[in-house]
Amino acid sequence: MSSAPDFTPDLAAPSSVGPDSAETPTPPPGYFHGFPFDSGPLALAPIQTERLILRPLIAGDAADVWEYQRLDEVLRYIPWPRRTIEEGAAHTLRRAALRTLDATADSAIFLACELAADDERLVGSAGRVIGDVMLRLSSVETAELEIGWVFHPDFAGKGYATEAAEAMLRLAFDGIGAHRVIAHLDPRNDASARLCVRLGLLHEATLRESYWDKGEWSDTGIYGMIAHEWRAREDTPAPHTP
Repeated sequence: MSSAPDFTPDLAAPSSVGPDSAETPTPPPGYFHGFPFDSGPLALAPIQTERLILRPLIAGDAADVWEYQRLDEVLRYIPWPRRTIEEGAAHTLRRAALRTLDATADSAIFLACELAADDERLVGSAGRVIGDVMLRLSSVETAELEIGWVFHPDFAGKGYATEAAEAMLRLAFDGIGAHRVIAHLDPRNDASARLCVRLGLLHEATLRESYWDKGEWSDTGIYGMIAHEWRAREDTPAPHTP
């Protein structure tokens, strides 16, 4: 059994957009050049990676999302409650309605990760949503976004999460103009921690017993990347393999 690289907080989690979120503060020059960002156009022109199609989550994805949202190994490290299938559909609908990154509360976008072609071990899987990825506003003043992901364990260990998360980092830094991108995860979630390392996010802190979930206090690991680190990563040639 492999654990999914997953941390997508529930919508009840706090978001620090500043006390005056009704008015958008002026960010430093060069930051958030694509802000506010509307993910709506991605429905017609989705982000395409090698094996995935990333487009806005829709209510019709609820059945596929439920297939991983209901699993104990997915819920273990995500502060999501256990939901009925009806509650899960309602949750997907709420997340699907969030399509704009601006200075309002719960400012976030969720993109479904749809298989572009059949997975080699699952015939007929093309078009299936195997996970979803998130960008959420952490701070307008510091041009900071939070990234999150959750994938079905059946598709873990194949690089899908890395593929999707890299595309979201590119959107965050190159498309929206973030200065910082952070990820929050349960430090016990080794798969997500390894994914952060692969992406180039650095471990910045561990907040001890920072939230209560499923009957226990849990720590929060914070990983981050700054725009100049992303640019340096993009400018570094891939190692040559003879």
